[in-house]
Amino acid sequence: MPDPIHWGVALPYLFMALAFGYVLGSTPFGLILTKFTGMGDVRKIGSGNIGATNVLRTGNKKLAALTLLGDLLKGTIAVLVAAEWGQDTANLAGMGAFLGHLFPFWLKFKGGKGVATYIGVLLGLYWPACALFGLVWLACAKLTRYSSLSALIASALTPFALLGFSEWQLAELFAILTALLWIKHKANIMRLLDGTEGKIGDKTAKASPEASGADEADVSEASQVSDDGETQDAASSAPQSDADENTKG
Repeated sequence: MPDPIHWGVALPYLFMALAFGYVLGSTPFGLILTKFTGMGDVRKIGSGNIGATNVLRTGNKKLAALTLLGDLLKGTIAVLVAAEWGQDTANLAGMGAFLGHLFPFWLKFKGGKGVATYIGVLLGLYWPACALFGLVWLACAKLTRYSSLSALIASALTPFALLGFSEWQLAELFAILTALLWIKHKANIMRLLDGTEGKIGDKTAKASPEASGADEADVSEASQVSDDGETQDAASSAPQSDADENTKG
């Protein structure tokens, strides 16, 4: 029998947890870091996204790695802080962080694709499932060399993995997050079906703002660092510390 959300918890606490997660999740680390280091507005280069792969297009790998780490940890921190008030508040804070990354208020709701934050939320809520996500990502990436496809497959399996661990409430939550992540990867899915999606390790010129279908998951333009939705490092470094990509901001 699925464990329903405990609505006995005072609604103000639930709302505050959701709001806290949203504010933290909507922090655009990619934009902040590039501006702070004099790289300019990351939204004006490449795909225009704020995620680590687009930050990589500035030519600064360390900055891209910091963006990836920030996008991941904001999901984990939101969960761990809210967990002090119970599982329900932790779940809602995690959802808020994910929504904040996808739809940040200060950037007119134009955020990333959510893979790194997805992984961060999963790490905070149930690390065994996060470790499994990382293993699935790595196996798919090795077989297909598609970062975006690896993240999509790993995220699709996550709710079922949580069911296998008897984490019913988390399975419900991640079914919602997975659906949103897939929606944000619509362009990647179309390119996968067309056979035009970039592969891990592909080297091409930097993307231009007009590049067709360019986004933070376009590994072919990310010069050996792919971010499926947030970067190959998300699944290589994040899953290892877990690690929800993915996908990618």
